[in-house]
Amino acid sequence: MMASLADETPEGRSIVDYALEKGLTGVPPKDSQPVPFSATTRISGLDGEGHSWRKGAVDAVLKLTGIAAADMPIELSSAVDRIARSGGTPLAVAENGVLVGVIHLKDVVKAGVKERFADLRRMGLRTVMITGDNPVTAAAIASEAGVDDFLAEATPEDKLRLIREEQGKGRLVAMCGDGSNDAPALAQADVGVAMQTGTQAAREAGNMVDLDSDPTKVIEIVEVGKQMLITRGALTTFSIANDVAKYFAIIPAMFVAQLPALGALNIMGLGHVRNGVFDPKSAILSAIIFNALIIIALIPLALRGVKYRPIGAGRLLQRNLLIYGLGGIVAPFIGIKIIDLLITTIGLA
Repeated sequence: MMASLADETPEGRSIVDYALEKGLTGVPPKDSQPVPFSATTRISGLDGEGHSWRKGAVDAVLKLTGIAAADMPIELSSAVDRIARSGGTPLAVAENGVLVGVIHLKDVVKAGVKERFADLRRMGLRTVMITGDNPVTAAAIASEAGVDDFLAEATPEDKLRLIREEQGKGRLVAMCGDGSNDAPALAQADVGVAMQTGTQAAREAGNMVDLDSDPTKVIEIVEVGKQMLITRGALTTFSIANDVAKYFAIIPAMFVAQLPALGALNIMGLGHVRNGVFDPKSAILSAIIFNALIIIALIPLALRGVKYRPIGAGRLLQRNLLIYGLGGIVAPFIGIKIIDLLITTIGLA
């Protein structure tokens, strides 16, 4: 407990809370000095009144106490192996340079997280867990969470290097983190999401802060971003197709009097003959009215957005072209013809 009193990370606070639940008490010595965690030493702790308490990665604490891994007490060695294989993180504890025990620290994988990572996979996104844990623990957690890959015993430099390598391949990278060691990677990533419960350095380095401290929130971020892109693409596709079809519909009617050959292209029969002369006014007015109505009709779609479905980019493009591309071509022919008939019937043109 003493080794965690000055540790303000979620892990440190959880150890202190658990110790208090078990009836243990601890007060930092007067003039005590906290020893912050470092990615280099992988150890944190507390010094005060001639005493020192340390906790950290097992190999780092063994090195601190001068014990070779092969000489580690069998009880502690078995406990470390059991904790790692169960997906937990073993933290060795030393007091005054003497190894005294091991802490079993377990990351709780939230219910449904495996399914949510599967959703990311269907979106075409690859998930990588980056952790400072040993490879055995990392492999167990990665399997339980359902991520695609993992990087174990990662230093801040390793995290930064991995992100830069992925970006060098032309990929966009989103990073979720909560520790000071995550800050460089959060700043380098295209989208850095810091946890609200994380350190100040992480929150300042990220592009956004997740108030729920839920790493899977990146799924919702991706969904919102993709919905915005899809909506913009759908509206653009519809508008281009609509303009092409609209002008193809009315241009032959507008110039058929000057170029009678264009009459063959006036497939909708827009306009009408008045006193033996072809009059295109109804076609032009119909196009103007249709254009005003279609803009109003698209406002709800723009505000609501096109619903995103976790399917591949190819299927999304195909769906976009079939619905909004084909719809943009068909709508002007039907709409302008109906308006033209109404205008001609009531005698507006």
